[in-house]
Amino acid sequence: MRIGTAVPSQEQLDAVKHYFIQTKSVTEYYTAGIYETEALDLIHRLFDEGHETLVMTGGSMFYIDAVCNSLSNVPTADLSVREALQKRLDAEGIDSLRDELARLDPKAYSAMDLSNVQRVFRAVEICITTGKPYSSFKQEGPARRDFEIVKTGLARPREELYDRINRRVLQMVDEGLVEEVESLRRYRDLTALQTVGYSEIFDYLDGKTTLDQAVELIQRNSRHYAKRQLTWWKKDRSIEWIGL
Repeated sequence: MRIGTAVPSQEQLDAVKHYFIQTKSVTEYYTAGIYETEALDLIHRLFDEGHETLVMTGGSMFYIDAVCNSLSNVPTADLSVREALQKRLDAEGIDSLRDELARLDPKAYSAMDLSNVQRVFRAVEICITTGKPYSSFKQEGPARRDFEIVKTGLARPREELYDRINRRVLQMVDEGLVEEVESLRRYRDLTALQTVGYSEIFDYLDGKTTLDQAVELIQRNSRHYAKRQLTWWKKDRSIEWIGL
């Protein structure tokens, strides 16, 4: 999933040491809670090796919150609930689970990337398993970490941001996004492939849309996700925003 996930170029990888780049298979079950554990292990190892400053970058809200605010108190999965939800997903589609999440946890619904099937699935699973909103398990305020966290937000004017998103999608297509998605056809039912940039191209390959329509949908859905990201992060008063 190199193109669709915007893997850094080889030049960038050579210039700065990166971690968690192409280290997971699309077939591997993965959550923000697992990331919290793995990221903290890496952070402590790098500090022990003598590094003084580490940079975590990205826009995925729950993954960043997992490291900064902890999701460690999120309960483990109930296999019977998971199996029932998987059958429901297969029979009714993701819209059914989105509607369920909106009913059970409006707060999580409003903040979540609803195109991320795995994340919606996990949130509904927790709501049903515990009888509590998924968002209630998110620790409020900074977690107790033995290192200092400084948050910096990079802000652009919305018109410029949306223009960059639109041009980036066109660049992805030029670099071979359609061919990349085609090569992943046998994995299309996995949650990792039911995300923005992949689901739209699968519809094109199935003859449901034209390529131009698929590109427009990727651009639109990416803009919507960026808007949700900004809404989420604007609520965090510890972030220092820098205009670009």
